[in-house]
Amino acid sequence: MRCLMAFAVAFITAFAALPARPAAAMTIERVVSPGGIEAWLVEETTVPIIVVDLAFRGGAAQDPAERPGVANLLAGLLDEGAGPYDSEAFQRRLEDHAIELSFHATRDAVEGNLRTLAEKHDEAFEMLRLAVTEARLDAEPIGRVGAQILARIRHNMTEPSALADEAWHAGAFPGHPYGRPILGTEASLGAIAQGDLAAFRARSFTRERLVVTVVGAIDAATLAPALDHIFSALPASAPAAAVADIGAAGAGTLRVVPLAVPQTTLLFGRPGLARHDPDYIAASVANHIVGGGTFTARLFTEVREKRGLAYSVHTWLDPMRHAATVMGSLATKNERAAEALELVAAEIRRFVADGPAAEELDKAKQYLTGSYALNFDSSVKIARGLKQIRLHDLPIDYIRTRNALVEAVGPADISRAAERLFGAGDLFVVAVGEPDGLAASAEAA
Repeated sequence: MRCLMAFAVAFITAFAALPARPAAAMTIERVVSPGGIEAWLVEETTVPIIVVDLAFRGGAAQDPAERPGVANLLAGLLDEGAGPYDSEAFQRRLEDHAIELSFHATRDAVEGNLRTLAEKHDEAFEMLRLAVTEARLDAEPIGRVGAQILARIRHNMTEPSALADEAWHAGAFPGHPYGRPILGTEASLGAIAQGDLAAFRARSFTRERLVVTVVGAIDAATLAPALDHIFSALPASAPAAAVADIGAAGAGTLRVVPLAVPQTTLLFGRPGLARHDPDYIAASVANHIVGGGTFTARLFTEVREKRGLAYSVHTWLDPMRHAATVMGSLATKNERAAEALELVAAEIRRFVADGPAAEELDKAKQYLTGSYALNFDSSVKIARGLKQIRLHDLPIDYIRTRNALVEAVGPADISRAAERLFGAGDLFVVAVGEPDGLAASAEAA
């Protein structure tokens, strides 16, 4: 959790930000270690760095129901002492060798990132091995990192976007792991003991759940045995809590979270399409036209440009492992919240009814295909992007085939996907603030 020395971070980050080879020209190699551990590798020798991205599937969805926050706390402790090194000694070794190592938890995974100079890779891989297989979970860092998370939880109680996100997921997924806060609560955080952390690690950190991607100045012959060195001590598999597939609830309803602020933050959404749904690519194009975050999106034009209701408004697809949603957000003056929400719902209904204009569809596809390479214009982005591709169980050649899938989307595909994605514009809405004209439990537009 603690920062590395400034010179080390700046040095590695500067190298990692340098452009790698174009996405279309990348060679992605599947490397399997002698022990059967798989990684996807992009060998890139332009700069002498190595980036390793990894994830253990499961994440906060594997938290005990009565103790949310275990995955997040564990992620914060993995670089706070491991093997023979206590927290201070572990951090010192990272700094001495200019190694950047970090971990975080999402609803579906505990993810990690390692960045190192190629000449230091032996030491870096050893530190990564210790973090994922021998993290000490000592009392002092548990208390210190727990206090940091508690401070963030308390801060979020007055932060509109954080309140909206927590309330939306709690309402959309009642009784489901996705409805619990990733950070936990004040009560649950205080109840988490070392045994809870160790038990989570034992059932989640397995070779079966592991996803690894590597980019940089390392070849397959060097990487293969290194994978065994880092990860072979992990158990092959372990029983895990079953997580049910679920659809987001609450469409057509509104929840108001009172907060004395001059603006209302609106977070809205409804069930989306799973990542492997045949209409997912068409849905991503439809979403881009409606509110994909560019100046040409309909909601941007109608909500911001024509009426000045919000500085920004955007929508996005969130295909989690056990539930998919289409989400959107904006912030506006309290007295105009009802107007903004009605406009959003009306514009969605209009799009479902009329479909896109030919020019809109062409521009959306041009943007989505033309900008895709920007997701892979550095070593860090390549490693992260490949990890996400693997977490979604997409094929190793997806980077090369993805733009053709977008290009193939036609008006009929958009109409079909839009109807499935947006329905009749019935949204589950959370409004944080003091919105005029909106009442909890009312129909959402």
